[in-house]
Amino acid sequence: MQSLIWKEVNTFFNNLSGYIVLIVFLVSLGLIVWVFPGTSVLEYGYAELESLFAYTPMVMVFLIPAITMRLIAEEKKTGTWELLVTSPISGFQIVLAKYLAALVLVVLALLPTLLYYYSVYQLGEPPGNIDSAAFFGSYLGLLMVSASFAAVGVFSSSLTDNQIVAFVVGVFVSFLLYVGFSSLATFGGGSWELFWEEVSIAYHYERMSRGVVVSNNLYYFVGLIVTFLALTWGVVEKR
Repeated sequence: MQSLIWKEVNTFFNNLSGYIVLIVFLVSLGLIVWVFPGTSVLEYGYAELESLFAYTPMVMVFLIPAITMRLIAEEKKTGTWELLVTSPISGFQIVLAKYLAALVLVVLALLPTLLYYYSVYQLGEPPGNIDSAAFFGSYLGLLMVSASFAAVGVFSSSLTDNQIVAFVVGVFVSFLLYVGFSSLATFGGGSWELFWEEVSIAYHYERMSRGVVVSNNLYYFVGLIVTFLALTWGVVEKR
């Protein structure tokens, strides 16, 4: 299983498209955090990175499906999927290896953003005048959101042998989970409003962004990841 994980990681970096995806992601975040009017940290006059955590999930809605769209769909299209499913590893191990490979790529994409924390840390007056607890709580929340989108992306890739279709489905489901359900809450009332909020990724992410990590939020993300991996496993086993 480990060899399959690193095979997927190496395949991603062996293609020019992989580097383009990461460069576009980092440049987009850099422009949002430091350049664009209304979101630039330099405009606020405060040592905080609220714009980073406010806009990164929406960028991830498009980035992560671009990373995961080929994981299973390409195997099916090129005919190597039959060889993979007849190998000694089980269907669940294949799904888990694909997911962990996507997770490694997502973490590698996020790691350079830690430079933003260091930059704002040094820009503070005095240096270090930044709410580190809120930052790392938000960062953990961002990692959990990304891990959830990765599970959605792997599931989308398992549904088809067309990478574009897998990308579109991944974007749609991720957008629905992050924005769609929270938007439905504004049209609901009473218990329905609370229900749509609690099934929304944005609801739990916002609470983790306050710097206080509550177990209920972690349980939500773990449950969401396990659900989509189980659905992917079901699709793989059925075929």
